[in-house]
Amino acid sequence: MDAVDVIVLGTGAAGMAAALAAHEAGARVCLVERWERIGGTSAVSGGVIWVADNPWMRAAGIADSRADALAYFRSLDHGDLVDETLQAFVDHGPEALAFLAAIGALKVAVLPGYPDYYTDRPGAKPQGSRALDHDLFDLGELGEWAARIYAIEEPRPLMLRETPLGGAAAVPGPEVLAQRLAARQCGFGQAMVARLLKACLDRGIEPLLGVETQRLIMEGGRITGIEGVQAGKPLALRARRGVVLATGGFEWDADLRQTFLRGPVTAPASPPTATGEGLKLAMAAGARLGNMTSAWWAPTLVTPDAPWPGGAPRAQIVLIERTVPHSIMVNRAGKRFCNEAANYSALGGVFHQFDATRYDYPNLPAWLIFDAQYAARYPLGTRQPGQPLPDWVMRAETIKVLARQIGLDPAVLGATVARFNAHADAGTDPDFGRGTSPYDHFYGDRSRTGPFVTLGAIRKAPFYAVEIASGLLGTNGGPRTDGKGRVFGHDGAPIAGLFGAGNAIAAPTGGVYAGAGGTLGPALTFGYLAGRAAALANL
Repeated sequence: MDAVDVIVLGTGAAGMAAALAAHEAGARVCLVERWERIGGTSAVSGGVIWVADNPWMRAAGIADSRADALAYFRSLDHGDLVDETLQAFVDHGPEALAFLAAIGALKVAVLPGYPDYYTDRPGAKPQGSRALDHDLFDLGELGEWAARIYAIEEPRPLMLRETPLGGAAAVPGPEVLAQRLAARQCGFGQAMVARLLKACLDRGIEPLLGVETQRLIMEGGRITGIEGVQAGKPLALRARRGVVLATGGFEWDADLRQTFLRGPVTAPASPPTATGEGLKLAMAAGARLGNMTSAWWAPTLVTPDAPWPGGAPRAQIVLIERTVPHSIMVNRAGKRFCNEAANYSALGGVFHQFDATRYDYPNLPAWLIFDAQYAARYPLGTRQPGQPLPDWVMRAETIKVLARQIGLDPAVLGATVARFNAHADAGTDPDFGRGTSPYDHFYGDRSRTGPFVTLGAIRKAPFYAVEIASGLLGTNGGPRTDGKGRVFGHDGAPIAGLFGAGNAIAAPTGGVYAGAGGTLGPALTFGYLAGRAAALANL
């Protein structure tokens, strides 16, 4: 049986941060991945990292503090925050990012003007600065390993801050994008994963791919390695100091999803690599679980003509589509049910509202309704303005005909649109307050002013509808850890030799998604903490 000091399971942001932290602390590290590709959800994400009082804020002279960050989180707590892990994230997040930057594993900048999601709460930063965006990365630096990054066949030669998603008015021109594609440059989560991978490879940490870990080895009350299968052959690895679980969430495992999640999930936005491997291993080892009914909820849009590699259905988070003018969302009754421009994490919860009389979820299915003005000016999924709308978008010359096509009462939908139009013309939304928050404006049409950034009547034929699903970015429950990333057992004591980070553990911030990058900030921080703790574990 081969032996190393630390085994890290998972090659997303948390896993590679853990591998690097363990290596720099003097450990010999083995980085193990179940799939044949690297990065998983991290690779297809926007890559934004949320960390309060981070070094780039400080360099820019932007004020922040531990007290502000803790006040902000605690103002959003509904009983799921654990002080030890929350404080560990707030206290060590800046340190973790500085560590990764110092070893060449991170190159970021402040995402200009991106506000925290709950700008009315104590300690929030409405002007932004806690969210960080990645600089471009040259994939040529990875050699043959570049082809191993998940979904790299769909290159993203942009930094988020150059797109409307990051607050820019327009993306760089076709010539610039063509030059970057030719130079094999990428941004977003691809750049994050690529830069972390390059730092690992530079230190001789080559991911071991295609390993299905079936069991954690426990000897004398301590986790001492893993057993599994690679290419159909048994594989056993010994870890002298510990194993770090960083395998992502469990949203693509139907049984785990049914067992734990509290509300309907019809279309996850993550790739189908999040199958709960780490959760199953932790449960078998006697781990104490936390936050299991929760997830990073978000409304999503299924794109039937663009499945994941391998054919699994793909959905993407809906951001700009529901925020720009000339659009609303309605439920099965044909009525609006939310502020469409609210942040996606909070908005995901409206799909879980339960009607006790009808014993059903009244806001599913939901529909995004928009008109020709919208179609001409704004994107829908991967379709850009001016391009033909996909065949799966419903279309009609009148609102009444559109209502019949999607199974809604024409009179009710007509009244809903008429009421919205009257208020939108006046620049107000008395029903749900759309356009009153700084966050509401961030993804709106910035060529307009005031509330009209997000409010605009639905009046010009043809009219369109697409179904909006109850989705998520990933689950956020799993084994409980302490502030060092050590996994607790049922007795409340750490399981010797077992550590965790990322979506594989109970989230350090509970169910609170603080702002853009609200998963990756804690993932990198606890990857750093868990990897270092594993490397320094007492034998």
